[in-house]
Amino acid sequence: MEGGKLKRLWPRTLSDIEMPGGRQVRRLGSEPVSRRVGHADRWDEGFLRLPGARTQRPLSSIVDGLGIHYDATAASELETMLQVGGWEDDDILARAEAGIALLRQARLSLDNDPRRADLATLLGKTDTARPLVVIIDQAQRDPTIGFGLASETGFSTMLAAAAAEHPNADRVVVMDPAAKMNAVGHLDREAVEATGARLIAEPVEAWSVIEAASRLYVVTSHIGFEASLAGRPVTCFGVPFYAGWGFTDDRLDPIRRTRSRSPVEVFAAVYLICSRYFEPYGGETCRFEEAAAILRLIVEEQRANAARTLCIGFAGWKRRWLSRALASPGQRPAIAAPRHAPKPSEIARYDRVVAWASRAPSDLTAACQEAKVPLLRMEDGFIRSIGLGVALRPGASHVIDATGIYYDATGPSDLETLLEAGAFPADVLERAQRLRGAVVEAKLSKYNVGAAPMPAMPRPGKVVLVAGQVENDASIHLCMATVTRNVDLLRLARQRHPDAVIAFKPHPDVEAGLRPGRVPPEELSSLADIVLRDVPAADAIAAADHVETISSLIGFEALLRGRSVTTHGLPFYAGWGLTESPACPRRTRRITLDELVAGALIVYPHYVDPRTGLPSPPEVIIQRLSEGDPGLTRREPTVEAAMKQVWSLASRHLLRRR
Repeated sequence: MEGGKLKRLWPRTLSDIEMPGGRQVRRLGSEPVSRRVGHADRWDEGFLRLPGARTQRPLSSIVDGLGIHYDATAASELETMLQVGGWEDDDILARAEAGIALLRQARLSLDNDPRRADLATLLGKTDTARPLVVIIDQAQRDPTIGFGLASETGFSTMLAAAAAEHPNADRVVVMDPAAKMNAVGHLDREAVEATGARLIAEPVEAWSVIEAASRLYVVTSHIGFEASLAGRPVTCFGVPFYAGWGFTDDRLDPIRRTRSRSPVEVFAAVYLICSRYFEPYGGETCRFEEAAAILRLIVEEQRANAARTLCIGFAGWKRRWLSRALASPGQRPAIAAPRHAPKPSEIARYDRVVAWASRAPSDLTAACQEAKVPLLRMEDGFIRSIGLGVALRPGASHVIDATGIYYDATGPSDLETLLEAGAFPADVLERAQRLRGAVVEAKLSKYNVGAAPMPAMPRPGKVVLVAGQVENDASIHLCMATVTRNVDLLRLARQRHPDAVIAFKPHPDVEAGLRPGRVPPEELSSLADIVLRDVPAADAIAAADHVETISSLIGFEALLRGRSVTTHGLPFYAGWGLTESPACPRRTRRITLDELVAGALIVYPHYVDPRTGLPSPPEVIIQRLSEGDPGLTRREPTVEAAMKQVWSLASRHLLRRR
């Protein structure tokens, strides 16, 4: 912590140019004023864009002090840079090659709307012997057309040229993948079919076009540059920023561009030098690599959520949170009534079923199998909120498991499979180490509740923290536990550590009077030396030398803080050699603490930023929790929440009087 604020957990490069007033400023290089006033930087939205999101600043912006990148009627800073040179070095070109590989691997383009279709699927193309020539139409009134020295007639000229030059190829016309979903283009079906080509009316995804095409014809569309990055030949009937450098077939004279450049060099100039990036969670400047990683995270979440989803077994108060967590542009999940058990015929109308793991109907697995629809199980993540879920506070993290669920040791789960496979990249393990340090430094836990100061121990000596749990919780009944009651756990801890100070921490749900698990006072006084009521989990762990639990997450949080842990069941963090626990035949690897953190806090869970509603990395949630973000403390405004609050206050009052 530094000055009360959490240090940023990912690398960044500060920009020396700030967007005026924090707003997008757009001037064209052909405007006389902007061409002659040297101190005015022109800003335009860049080439990394968040689909369907409104943020304080665009994720990327292109900054030009001379013109603007798509205006070929006048010189721009980008064009001058590429023409003159002197900025190239091995480091920036290596970053460019890595950046291109990342965009191709993650299939990130100018527009990343998950509703766009795969071109090969639409075509149903099975004859791979005939090459496919793709002609890119563009939206009417697209400003890049006129400023790219082209006109509306250029599209019909391009269509005719493609037919004349590739008479034996399959030819298709698609709308620019960067255009709006309902954009109207320049080429109608009649004109297209008259040349023997096929018009695809559906919006298509850019990389599917590039992968299917043997050649692309464009006017000024950005997909021409992305195709060049993938090594596809591109013919330009306009002068976009990437034309005229020797790697495109240009049908118009690029005028001032006489130097040969590679696509990698143009990428470096456009994406790494002339662009500025602002992460969407706080609007801070960042590097291209960070912006691309954030975009990849958000796009992958939205692509998964684009599936038609039926949610089953969710409490009514979770509806708003669920709609946000599983949102995608143009798509929201269908949420069944809390006790509804759908028939296979109803399930078959969806692409997937997401069920709250502990409340799923008993026959749901069989119904999904009959409908041939995958069943995914959902639960809270391990860094959740400021306040209890049982008190109707929405969480900032969740897990979705296609195999089982992490607390069910009777069968495998995606998390168990992930940890058993291992092979986390070095950069992920380094990130896990930083993340663990940040969690410990900020004193964070799953719920981040408790306001009481840590009391003094009744006597010196070894302190054993016994973590109480909710006794009817599925995590106890499914973890193959040797004890299932808190009082029995206390007895076992006393037998195992007869000379230690036994500190018992009740589960916050039990302490709030909302779940079962209370230890009778006479038993508690004889078995525990001290009871840590309303003490934050981080403080309780800090005071302990050892932790005894059945399957409580406090055991995982104790491992993060370097404490020894014994579990009397098999929670997700046990059986890997980090704890004293029962054996699990499926868990054969001995993993490191960083591997456990990488799996449990980075790869397995999903996080939703409470401020922006965007999928986020765990570092953002740690920042929000450390700041006490109001979005992580509020209750859902329902009658049920009010009643639970009254009941909790009454229960605490009675407990204090005893």
